[in-house]
Amino acid sequence: MVRPPPSTPTNSDPQDHVILLDEDGTARGLAPRATVHTATTPLHLAFSCHLMRADGKVLLTRRALSKRTWPGVWTNSFCGHPRQGESMEQALARHAGHELGIGIHSISEALPDFRYRAVDASGVVENEICPVFVAETDEEPRPHPAEVAELRWVHPQELHALVELSPWTLSPWAVAQLPALHGLLRPSSGGSS
Repeated sequence: MVRPPPSTPTNSDPQDHVILLDEDGTARGLAPRATVHTATTPLHLAFSCHLMRADGKVLLTRRALSKRTWPGVWTNSFCGHPRQGESMEQALARHAGHELGIGIHSISEALPDFRYRAVDASGVVENEICPVFVAETDEEPRPHPAEVAELRWVHPQELHALVELSPWTLSPWAVAQLPALHGLLRPSSGGSS
């Protein structure tokens, strides 16, 4: 089980930054995470994670209503930004702990070259090189209310159907990622809960 170290800074910490990138993905500096997302957000490094449990269900989360971008939108399990000097595995563990109150294991990089740009209803831009990971947990999430408004464990086939039938209900990055993950999110054998 991967967990963040006890001394990990929180998201309100001055160390909370994003890694700015050139078009070819080369790091070119840092910017404060709290102010980087605007109508002209520069390209930066991020990640997305789709979390599974033993019965094969995938965790879908609804972003907190207080989030600056895409408030209240359903999306993948969690996402975030690695910090300078932090491995992706460390960043994933930090965010899983902060946003969902859980540890994770069996982390695998599913879409290493995923990249997207999207504009939300308020005009704020996301502009990220965003590797996509699949991981597992044996714990029940205890979501941080400033990050997650609701959550639901769903069968992968239900998630793929949602993308096909109602893509407007999900974040643009989840809609773009899920078709490419079709074979990687294994179908569950259990019933609905």
